[in-house]
Amino acid sequence: MPWPWRRKTRRTLARIAIEGPIGAGTRTRVLKAIRQVEERECPALLLRIDTPGGTVGDSQEILEALLRLRKKGCRVVASFGNISASGGVYVAMGAERIVSNPGTITGSIGVILRGNDLSRLLDRVGVRFETVKSGLYKDILSPDRALSSEERQLLQELIDSSYGQFVAAVAQGRGMEEATVRTFADGRVFSGAQAKDLGLVDALGDEEAAREMAVELAGLPLKTNPVTFGKPPQRFAGVLPGRSMLSRMGQLITMEVGWSGQPLWLYRP
Repeated sequence: MPWPWRRKTRRTLARIAIEGPIGAGTRTRVLKAIRQVEERECPALLLRIDTPGGTVGDSQEILEALLRLRKKGCRVVASFGNISASGGVYVAMGAERIVSNPGTITGSIGVILRGNDLSRLLDRVGVRFETVKSGLYKDILSPDRALSSEERQLLQELIDSSYGQFVAAVAQGRGMEEATVRTFADGRVFSGAQAKDLGLVDALGDEEAAREMAVELAGLPLKTNPVTFGKPPQRFAGVLPGRSMLSRMGQLITMEVGWSGQPLWLYRP
């Protein structure tokens, strides 16, 4: 005989929010929440996405976890918030239905990799790096010199491989040909309304519209309210005046410094 909590959660609409840049912290939190949804056998998941994207590997692990959850019978509906771009689009491919606000910033399908050439600045202040390396390309993207043409070609091949993975995921998730996806997967951004015309989203509406779609797909009562799993931890900065600005500054530092030299599925205006 099933435990009482199992009978109850089988009628629960789960909700997970992916907010802010996708990195290791977001991956850990979201994967834990997905496991909880799976263990409690929730019949549907409302996935709220409000992110410019982030690191490639972390985005891929979230997508794979969502696809495994769907194989267990959980119906997944994504709801796009203010922005769901690049890696945000990628993880949304784990949903069987996507609802976007008409004005959501979305798209930016592609890969970006940035380094910093500080050689002229270092020359002016009299700083020089001494490098001992095991291979010709071991210090690729070193900040004390510019890229060689050979290094640029190697990095372009890396980006092209990652881009191909992105395109394939969108094609599979949206039931399109890869050639069709490539016609608009050039880094440009769209409004939610434009994305619907392209077939990237299924319907226009807010999170409530996505909730109604999820409960309908799962056969739940129309008034079923979601239970949020994996809430982001409250940080000390959250109680300070100007906390939004502090949070934004922290995100920018992470993207510009912490992710320098990494291929990213990230919208960077």
